[in-house]
Formats: sequence, structure tokens, C-alpha cells
Amino acid sequence: MSIRPTLGDFSSIICFKALITGVEDTLSPEGAAAVFTQAGRLRGKNLANSLGMAGKSPAYPDLVNILNNAIGAPGTKLCRIDAVRAEGNDIYVDTSETVCSAGEPTGSSRLCTFTLGAIWGALETMYGRPMTASQTASVLTGGAHDTFRFSQL
Repeated sequence: MSIRPTLGDFSSIICFKALITGVEDTLSPEGAAAVFTQAGRLRGKNLANSLGMAGKSPAYPDLVNILNNAIGAPGTKLCRIDAVRAEGNDIYVDTSETVCSAGEPTGSSRLCTFTLGAIWGALETMYGRPMTASQTASVLTGGAHDTFRFSQL
């Protein structure tokens, strides 16, 4: 069931980006990054709970499908999840077509704060353990993906 009967459940990237830049102008880029990361984290936690995935610890190949169905093309279209892999105790998530990078010029220093936060909150909820998060690569600066690293505490 659609939240808005005429316009549907989705809004434009243009409006989302205007929200980001407006908040950056008000709070500073650093303050805005903290706000958007935390907002994404809450979204991810709520998403994992709504999917019934809290504490389920899915295998990483399954996680690609779970996340793509929720936030990829069949879902809210936040981004595509291209791969999930483990390196030691860290989880890496490769994404593309992130809403945060959309329309940004090559070389932009913009980070995917909301997207990183959403995946972070979902992972913490699904695996039932706190993590730290960082963006390790960006398509805006030559990376093949917007890549996020989640380290278990």
C-alpha cells in the first residue's frame, strides 16, 4: 500500500540532495555528516527489524539479496549492493548508484553518510553486535564502488 495515493512512496534525488546541502549550510558539513549517518543508522535498524532479521546473522551471499530487495532496485532504491565480503573481523560492503553520490562531480569529497548509516544500522541489528563504520572507497574519487567497512567492537 502506498503512503501517498497519487505521488507514490518515492521522492527525487534532486530534493534529497537539496536537503543534504541545506543541512550542511546550517550545521557545517561535519555536523550534517553526523546527523545523516545517525539518521541512516536508525533507518537501517528499523529496516532489519521490519524484515524480521534482527539477530539472524545471515550469510554474506544472502545479505546481498536481503539488502538489495530492501534498499536496491526492488526496494527503496537507496543504492545497489554489489558485494559483501569478510576480511578478518571486518565486513566490507561494495555499493553502487548510491543516492549520496548521485549527480556529484568527479573528484567530489562527498561521502555516503546516509547510505553508510543505513547499512551500518541494518548490520548491527542483523548480527546483534556493535560495530564501527567508515567509507573506504568512493566512485567519485576513482573507486569501482562506494565501499564501506564495518568493524566489530
